[in-house]
Amino acid sequence: MNVLMFTNTYLPIVGGVSESVQRLKAQLQAAGHRVLVVAPRLEGQPRHEPDVVRVTAVQHFNGSDFSLPVPIPGQLVEAIEAFEPDVVHAHHPFLLGDTAARAADTYGLPLVFTHHTLYEHYTHYVPGDSPRMQRFAKALATEYTRMCDEVIAPSESIRGLLLARGANPAITVVPSGVDTARFAAGNGVAWRRRLGIPADAYVIGHLGRLAREKNLAFLAAAVARALAALPGAHFLVVGDGEARRAMVDAAAAQGVAARVHFTGRLEGQTLIDAYHAMDVFAFASHSETQGMVIAEAMATGLPVVAVDAPGVREVVEEGVNGHLLATDDTEAMAEALVVLAAPATRKRLAAAARATAAAYDELRCAERCLDVYRQVIARGGPFTHADDGGWDRVRARLGAEWRMLRHRGRLLKQLMQEEWEQERPAWWPRRRESESEGSPE
Repeated sequence: MNVLMFTNTYLPIVGGVSESVQRLKAQLQAAGHRVLVVAPRLEGQPRHEPDVVRVTAVQHFNGSDFSLPVPIPGQLVEAIEAFEPDVVHAHHPFLLGDTAARAADTYGLPLVFTHHTLYEHYTHYVPGDSPRMQRFAKALATEYTRMCDEVIAPSESIRGLLLARGANPAITVVPSGVDTARFAAGNGVAWRRRLGIPADAYVIGHLGRLAREKNLAFLAAAVARALAALPGAHFLVVGDGEARRAMVDAAAAQGVAARVHFTGRLEGQTLIDAYHAMDVFAFASHSETQGMVIAEAMATGLPVVAVDAPGVREVVEEGVNGHLLATDDTEAMAEALVVLAAPATRKRLAAAARATAAAYDELRCAERCLDVYRQVIARGGPFTHADDGGWDRVRARLGAEWRMLRHRGRLLKQLMQEEWEQERPAWWPRRRESESEGSPE
């Protein structure tokens, strides 16, 4: 099978979507399938990428780690037609996601979309962030699903959320995979020695982008309180970003800054070894669709203390492989982390954590994704316009543009209705449910 993927984030970016695409691509290729990835051109990207096509992009958009792809109509035609794809897989609902939809429509191919991200939590990266922008982000992703033949949700809670928002009901749950065997094999001794952490110290860990949407000010405050209660404990943070300053300030406020250690961004075995330098993993993000780092942490045998949120609640089971907190309660999280300072308690939860991680092995997840591809291909039958004459090809592309315009029109209509519902005068009656759905009285 030939799989054409489109993603707005890819190497050398370190993040959940980039990692998910790379791991899925590697597993599909290992199984004998061909994969071509369309991604933005980035500073520091690998020099030799025979199975990646890069497009022009604005680097570090609005001061973030993200790039802004600038799709140019027609620039991918030659590469796509030479590849002869059987299915198109979009990993975002905008920018290169739009290009994916156009390619699928132009060549008569099924379109699969993975809803990796709760985009409303990322609108602070866009100038003019507001509740209106958050509504736009939700509407954009929801409307995009309706152009797709199948939607992949990384977790059951995200599937339920999408259905509640009125997304395309053709949704299959397929988590992003983790190389569980690789993460199980590591050695944290060198990291402890390098950072001056005693070999027998209790180490609370965290890994990920240190970004605003990850709820890190709360996390740092809770961990700092736990460190204050445990004079011999340390906090190991893997990653970098603008939230680092707030984490340092939270530790300083509790007088424990000397026992908080930042490694910066890590990759490969050094990242895995850093996991193995930890005793427990702390996580507080509300913006995850799965929380892939939680599965990685569990694959290394770490119990997890996390805040209940979509995607997280499918992985962390209270009292079984960690502790799941109902709300952002600093005292409750600190208390849970203090309890896990007891080695016997951690040992019991660690065994269950490893068992949980097995369900997220990347080979199993890739096989489930392949099943989705096969189903959408079987429903519609693969067909390509690549060998058609000039007029047929132009007609197909015009049809793709028309469909995209209809998509934008539906999105605009939905946003206008939502704006009216938000801004309408208090004396104006709300529409009845039957009217909002267009059904007769």
